[in-house]
Amino acid sequence: MSLSNAFFAIIRRDLVLALRRRSEVANPLLFFILVITLFPLGIGAQPHLLQAIAPGIIWVSALLAAMLSLDSLFRSDFDDGSLEQILLSSHPASILVLAKIIAHWLVTGLPLLIVAPLLAIFLGMPTHSLGILLLTLLLGTPVLSLIGAIGVALTVGLRRGGMILSLLVLPLYVPVLIFASNAVEIAGSGMPVTAQINILISILIMATVLAPWPTAAALKMSIN
Repeated sequence: MSLSNAFFAIIRRDLVLALRRRSEVANPLLFFILVITLFPLGIGAQPHLLQAIAPGIIWVSALLAAMLSLDSLFRSDFDDGSLEQILLSSHPASILVLAKIIAHWLVTGLPLLIVAPLLAIFLGMPTHSLGILLLTLLLGTPVLSLIGAIGVALTVGLRRGGMILSLLVLPLYVPVLIFASNAVEIAGSGMPVTAQINILISILIMATVLAPWPTAAALKMSIN
């Protein structure tokens, strides 16, 4: 099997497994929706305040939803031994790991993009900033999966690695959170957001190029 065939075979396999375990797909999405819908109940009937903090609410909720789904990235493969077979393949482990990360984003990150505009309207966000919100989510949520994969790879061999995982990846998520929410906030006021978008693109490119290598190395250490 060629490298490209192996790459797409892993993506297809993970998507099929995700469809069989629908609860793992639904949990992050339901968490994302519930957290956002609870904010108006906690803050009260203050539409101007909700509109002002809507970008931060949506992005913090997306970050927490991504954290909730990270443990499933390699856990089942580690438990059933298929992860070891992937790492022992003749193909570069980093490329195969990237395929698993892409499949993870398609299952957990893409649904957030679909429901985010409805939730943004629910919070009173201006309609002209919805495009920037979707763009920041499109650029930022893959970074969450790529960076999170490194933390998962380091803790996959631990029985209770959830707290350690949070401590590892949360500080690395902060730049994405700052630039993405700031871009949406500035777009709502009608100002250009080219600088923030370019920074997010740069972060995404760097994470795509660099993250699979330490992830694959950490997984090899975890299974030994």
